[in-house]
Amino acid sequence: MAERVETSVTDGEQTIEERQIGAMWELEKKLDQPMDEEANKLKNMYREKGLSIWMLLRLSFQSLGIVYGDLGTSPLYVFYNTFPDGIDDKEDVIGALSLIIYSLLLIPLIKYVFIVCKANDNGQGGTLAIYSLLCRHAKVKLIPNQQRSDEDLTTYSRTVSVEGSFAAKTKKWLEGKDWRKRALLVIVLLGTCMMIGDGILTPAISVLSATGGIKVINPNMSSDIVVLVSIVILIGLFSMQHYGTDKVGWLFAPIVLIWFLFIGATGVYNICKHDRSVLKAFSPTYIYLYFKRRGRDGWISLGGILLSITGTEALYADIAYFPLLAIQLAFTFFVFPCLLLAYCGQAAYLVNNTDHYKDAFYASMPDSVYWPMFVVATGAAIVGSQATISGTYSIVKQAVAHGCFPRVKIVHTSKKFLGQIYCPDINWILMLGCIAVTASFKNQSQIGNAYGTAVVLVMLVTTILMVLIMLLVWRCHWILVLVFTVLSLFVEFSYFSAVIFKIDEGGWVPLIIAAISLLVMSVWHYATVKKYEFEMHSKVSMSWILGLGPSLGLVRVPGVGLVYTELASGVPHIFSHFITNLPAIHSVVVFVCVKYLPVYTVPEEERFLVKRIGPKTFRMFRCVARYGYRDLHKKDDDFENKLLNSLVAFIRIETMMEPASNSSTYSSAYSVNNTLESREDLIHNNSINHHHNSNNNNNNTDMFSSMVDYTVSTLDTIVPADSPHNGVSFSHDNTIEEDEMDEMEFLKTCKESGVVHIMGNTVVKARSGSWLPKKIAIDYIYAFLAKVCRENSVILHVPHETLLNVGQVFYV
Repeated sequence: MAERVETSVTDGEQTIEERQIGAMWELEKKLDQPMDEEANKLKNMYREKGLSIWMLLRLSFQSLGIVYGDLGTSPLYVFYNTFPDGIDDKEDVIGALSLIIYSLLLIPLIKYVFIVCKANDNGQGGTLAIYSLLCRHAKVKLIPNQQRSDEDLTTYSRTVSVEGSFAAKTKKWLEGKDWRKRALLVIVLLGTCMMIGDGILTPAISVLSATGGIKVINPNMSSDIVVLVSIVILIGLFSMQHYGTDKVGWLFAPIVLIWFLFIGATGVYNICKHDRSVLKAFSPTYIYLYFKRRGRDGWISLGGILLSITGTEALYADIAYFPLLAIQLAFTFFVFPCLLLAYCGQAAYLVNNTDHYKDAFYASMPDSVYWPMFVVATGAAIVGSQATISGTYSIVKQAVAHGCFPRVKIVHTSKKFLGQIYCPDINWILMLGCIAVTASFKNQSQIGNAYGTAVVLVMLVTTILMVLIMLLVWRCHWILVLVFTVLSLFVEFSYFSAVIFKIDEGGWVPLIIAAISLLVMSVWHYATVKKYEFEMHSKVSMSWILGLGPSLGLVRVPGVGLVYTELASGVPHIFSHFITNLPAIHSVVVFVCVKYLPVYTVPEEERFLVKRIGPKTFRMFRCVARYGYRDLHKKDDDFENKLLNSLVAFIRIETMMEPASNSSTYSSAYSVNNTLESREDLIHNNSINHHHNSNNNNNNTDMFSSMVDYTVSTLDTIVPADSPHNGVSFSHDNTIEEDEMDEMEFLKTCKESGVVHIMGNTVVKARSGSWLPKKIAIDYIYAFLAKVCRENSVILHVPHETLLNVGQVFYV
């Protein structure tokens, strides 16, 4: 806002000023209207193609190698982690088996495969996908960059709550306080961080457990050799990731198929040979007897039982890679039965061989199949790691789109399936973390404790978010929500209370990983929000642009200038900063806003929204490029050409609808006051205005500034055409003479002259007097992250020779 000079004025002068302010606000609304009309024009019948039965079976087969590898390798280490000090009573094995059976039934099968996985965002899973769903059904997003036009997207599915319903009351409660929105985001980020921790711990425990089987036939072998072999396998696994999930899935799926057939067949063999009575574990009575007999030790052993369902959280995150029906078919009719047979077989063996608790899996194998099983087990362990690695990629991609993670390189690895991606930066970080954990612990028991802590925390976060989904999205009856919540929390808190006792035995590892990840994500998101607020506070009034005239008080040089901004309305601060220091601008100016929406994808047909700014003689446009969190800026996508083609299409449609065009009325509907500021006056007045605004901002929490400190004056420059103070008319006769060529040819000529991408290079700093943690977070952590992450120009594949950075700094 412009400075108000505090002098004594008459009532009449105050009335005129109030009239001018009111007229200016009306003009702002006329000049910078929402893009609802443009969004409606783009609405189409975009739908994903259905899947054939053959494709469904093929994807079910592939899901074995990507989704179920982690869950399938749990038999390698569950009984050892359940009885780390040995088995005292044979009945304890039956009780532990009963716990495993009902854990698999309640958590992976009923809760996740048939309930939680349905809470997907058009096929996208994970905590951030749930958050996206919630953002569409309630205003809980902390970056308020959504517009009404975004809701017209064909992929923007949501349900409207009935006024007075429980869902409406929940929505109102969530939106009521900012701290509730922040708390929700922290819960989501906590689950995301634990999933990242899973991506480090799963490969470590899976591969180490598999390769440890070689000591069964060679007990004198050093543990260091096993660790070294594990590290070599891990390096090979992460080095293969760039080939893509599709190729890796085809390679790994046969291995997992053989693995499940092996463990299922071996389970049947052990049940028949050793003890068929273990099948009585299907009665839940033995769970009660187990806890009654073992007491506190039995409760603590839940930390080992928990490992039987590890991989379930990765299953939910990995549903982006395959259709939900394919995942449900594979688990229900193949994975679940094979796992039950495998655990029952091991239990039957342990009942008669209680001293083999450390190597129950390999010891229960017939001698004739030991080496083939060892090879397959090692391969399956590698595959098991793939599930969480793939899930971590998906989670990080979603976090980047939500502004909660630094921009990293993300590569599409499949032309057929949009969700299959690869993140090289994250891949190598996970590899180093896996190697560090494997080399440090050298013990699957301690890694298992760490793994269990991460898994149960992810499950608790998912349960909390599912309650909101059931209330806001599904609008379930509160009794159903209560039953789901009570049962889920009872089971998961039981596991959580057990893993707490093992915090000092390796359980601290995922907490450290989560703390580091949460710090990175929180700092990045905080700075992102503040940068958006800075853009909002410092944006330039549209009426000021109109007041400068068609030439903008500058030299208009041939070419197209694409000015990038976070704002979907208003003129960005970098534009005023640019023209204040450089008295020239391109003949065609397009304000480009690239924003991510809480949807999984935006169809190409609906990607761009274009609108004219001011009269035609100004040659100024706004373009909003909308993306979902699954969309990528691929290198082969010509973003610049697509944007300009959208601009051409807009001009063509506008020309056809010329009589109804709002923009054509701007030149005759409004006029300019005879006190128009020249460019030099503007620069002079800005210094005064900035001084005044700085004083006003001292009481605010955050203070914004720029490298060239000024705030644009927007007051007293535009008045209605019938105002007595009207001076220079903004009619066709007093504007720059129209070129003889039509606007389409003019745009083509400008494009041939060259397209320049103007981007803000913003430096964020903590303001003077900030408390020490804030200074460390902004001046060191965020500064480091901003330096090592990828620039927006790289993400959008902007040619370096056409890039123009405008430097600015602001203080928070």
